[in-house]
Amino acid sequence: MKAKTVDKVATSIIVVLALFIVVLLLGLLGFILVRGIGQINWHFLTSAPQLLKGGGGIGPQLFNSIFLLVLTLIITIPLGWGGGIYMAEYAKPGRITSFIRLVVEVLSSFPSIVIGLFGLLLIVNTFGLGFSLLSGAMALAIFNLPLMVRTTEQAFRAVPKEQKEAGLALGLSKWKIITSILLPVALPSLITGTILASGRIFGEAAALMFTAGMSSPPLDFTDWNPTSPRSPINPLRPAETLAVHIWKVNSEGIGPDSKEVAAGASAVLVLLVLAFNLSARWIGRVVYRRMTASK
Repeated sequence: MKAKTVDKVATSIIVVLALFIVVLLLGLLGFILVRGIGQINWHFLTSAPQLLKGGGGIGPQLFNSIFLLVLTLIITIPLGWGGGIYMAEYAKPGRITSFIRLVVEVLSSFPSIVIGLFGLLLIVNTFGLGFSLLSGAMALAIFNLPLMVRTTEQAFRAVPKEQKEAGLALGLSKWKIITSILLPVALPSLITGTILASGRIFGEAAALMFTAGMSSPPLDFTDWNPTSPRSPINPLRPAETLAVHIWKVNSEGIGPDSKEVAAGASAVLVLLVLAFNLSARWIGRVVYRRMTASK
């Protein structure tokens, strides 16, 4: 077979596979949105769920998911970015560095339910934090750290060496080179890694069932005291997230409209992830332009 023919066949196969993936993704999103978009309204987004009667919403679960995302990123970003910068710029080749990379790879392959059971044993029981948002955030931080470390290390290693050498030639310190030269260039990749981690946080359920809990106390949105048990910003209260609520309604829901609630909650979760991804990419481009003075 001629080389041009082989090239055309290979290109056609790649194009067909790419189109198949796009169609599959659009079909999945369309199925979820068509089933649930009609259930979404202001009452559904702000009211509390109902166990035995219809008309309930997802207000507390929606707030819990967003608050848990913020808590998890507060823990994950400094550790993940710091670990990636260390591996890329400070760690010397050797057994210790190889062992750290092995640990990161092994940790990234753990099923989320294993992380949840580990969080239940160590964070919930041993540390005594109980079923809480903080326990869930710490478990998800463990779950997402390998992705953040790997993404950060690859982003810094992808920066052209000439830029780093130019900083050294100017007599800049290592930290100044990292913060002023390497970080602005690596920022889009860092934003992408953070987006991927955030999507996993929004959609995670198995780990949170054993750490954050499967129920929420009645929340008083007029009480912003973080130590109050009914305060929405109390990190030590149990919290059922949107993903856990979808699983719970589908498996245990006994209300007359449980299927509709699950479909509406699934559509909200998909729209939330899409909106967060698009806005985060836009913010990343704006920050990159300002930090690098590019147009």
